Amino acid sequence: MQYLLVGLGNPGAEYERTRHNVGFRMVEAAGQKWGVQWQPWQKLGVYGKVSVAGKDVFLLKPYTYMNLSGQAVSSLARFYKIPPERVIVCFDDVSLAVGKLRLRGSGSAGGQKGMKSIIEQLGTDNIARLRCGIGPKPEKFDLANFVLGKFSREEETLLAPTLERAVLALETYFKDGLEKAMNGFN
Repeated sequence: MQYLLVGLGNPGAEYERTRHNVGFRMVEAAGQKWGVQWQPWQKLGVYGKVSVAGKDVFLLKPYTYMNLSGQAVSSLARFYKIPPERVIVCFDDVSLAVGKLRLRGSGSAGGQKGMKSIIEQLGTDNIARLRCGIGPKPEKFDLANFVLGKFSREEETLLAPTLERAVLALETYFKDGLEKAMNGFN
């Protein structure tokens, strides 16, 4: 059985440590622990394949920029015949405090344009997602400026163990299923 684990973010050094790229960071942390070898995917991103809990898991970081993430996801999912119910997407969530994780099995994009693109391209919202808190947005801040801003030192300190917990949540998801992962990490 094959799965697809996607981290959302924007390519390029200027976006590397921004709040909006926390999805990339979750998948990079998992890839580092699991020993992934990254390689290009059709000029749409980079991917690698590993085995987690006896399951083949493809990791993908789309390089199509956030709002077009669905192009890379649908391309890889179609090529390897991975149905939407075996796709899990990691991304930032401004409505959750820094350090909080939330795992769900389906739902709307909730204003997250990368997730919206994936839902549109795969034709369903029955897609698991692991959201990592980056908020709350300060009252007078523009949302785009906030998500494209970098974490403070204090926030980075909170984020480090969150990324480790995200990897554990993903391992639980692949080993024991969505329900157990939700119960253990939400």
